[in-house]
Amino acid sequence: MSTPTDNSRPVGYRFAIAVLRPLFRALTRRDWSGVEHLPTEGGWVVCPNHVSHVDPLAFAHFLVDQGLSPRFLGKNEVFRVPFVGWVLRSADQIPVYRESGRAADAYRAAVAAVRADKCVAIYPEGTLTRDPDLWPMRGKTGAARVALETRCPVVPVAVWGPEQMLPPYARRPRLFPRKVMHVRAGAPVPLDDLYGRPVSAEVLAEATARIMAGITAELEVLRGERAPSTRFDPRRAGITPTGRPRPLEEAS
Repeated sequence: MSTPTDNSRPVGYRFAIAVLRPLFRALTRRDWSGVEHLPTEGGWVVCPNHVSHVDPLAFAHFLVDQGLSPRFLGKNEVFRVPFVGWVLRSADQIPVYRESGRAADAYRAAVAAVRADKCVAIYPEGTLTRDPDLWPMRGKTGAARVALETRCPVVPVAVWGPEQMLPPYARRPRLFPRKVMHVRAGAPVPLDDLYGRPVSAEVLAEATARIMAGITAELEVLRGERAPSTRFDPRRAGITPTGRPRPLEEAS
């Protein structure tokens, strides 16, 4: 496994690490666990839960500390932000064009990255969880599609603590006292029995359910409590599944 100072990283990656890593270390404390479950060779997918707009920083910090340079899938709108877009593009990150004719581009880019022996980070919920208690909600099938296509390991990761620093959709962070960023990786999700089967809606749903169950199990350890027996489904609750939560009637 390469070291965190590996000069083979894209220039945008090196820039982001040099600027953000010292700042995040100064503002937060770390609690990393489960690093023994992270593959040390070949391409793979890593799937975290999503509780705050800060948690990608904590999650990336966890992976970079292990000498990894994950390729994140992120919504295309962020790539259009001046300077931020340059950093993301020059860090070889993958834009997601949601609900457009280019929606499949991210899938193809993720598959190519895995086959090039990269670590690809995919948030299976697709947005901040809508669950009232911030448990992982119903997942989308993108991570499952990439895993079934490439037959790569899928590592579930739980993140807890960023929501204390910046609650969902809040605008002002709570920097003090310093918050602890808890990140825990679990064993790869067992998907072998699904390989070779036609990639049907049923198979994708089963693979996605296993991935979400893996993430939830690790989050239960971090939180020291049990998750609800039924996973929150935004559409059944009448809430938009992406973007800032709104009633479905209002969105339509």
